[in-house]
Amino acid sequence: MTKNMGSIDRIVRAIVGIILLVLAFTGGWSTLWTVIAAVVGLVLLATSALGYCPPYSILGIKTNKADDA
Repeated sequence: MTKNMGSIDRIVRAIVGIILLVLAFTGGWSTLWTVIAAVVGLVLLATSALGYCPPYSILGIKTNKADDA
């Protein structure tokens, strides 16, 4: 897996992932929305940590400018 995410993309995903996880555990939502928020938050944190996004690969998107040079 080659990294295909730039640092800004990774930071934004990490922040949104953390916010979703906090809301999932403290938001007081119904069970369905809590599970959705937790899963999406975990996926965002995982892709941020790995620097790799499978849909980006499928669509040919690459925000990692360091490898373009």
